[in-house]
Amino acid sequence: MAGCGCGCGGNEETRFVYSCSGGADLGEIADKVTRKLSKDGCLTTVCLAGLGADLSGFVESAKSADLNVTIDGCGVLCAKKTLERHGVKPLSFSMTELGLAKGKTPASDEIVNEIFKMIKEKVENRNAC
Repeated sequence: MAGCGCGCGGNEETRFVYSCSGGADLGEIADKVTRKLSKDGCLTTVCLAGLGADLSGFVESAKSADLNVTIDGCGVLCAKKTLERHGVKPLSFSMTELGLAKGKTPASDEIVNEIFKMIKEKVENRNAC
């Protein structure tokens, strides 16, 4: 994963990201940030609905991953709770915990880029050598 990590020369980790894509503006931001992290090569996007549907392949992949990241829009934390229901503790981010207000935050490129940089930095620092 060229876009993210400490570059220690070790084996690449399996790092997944799951996103809330809820109906509000914060769900849209969470979804766009998730897609940007995946395109960057930092994390691999996985379908949250597959876990919610208890599909064994999705569940086993989450359990065997080196890192699972959830990006939720609001404080309900649907993505985080979906992983936890399967015994997986993710590195969790919520747009509301990052200071955005539901119903008051447009999904602008500026906001998406700001949140993307913040989350990418935290993922990279998690792997600091």
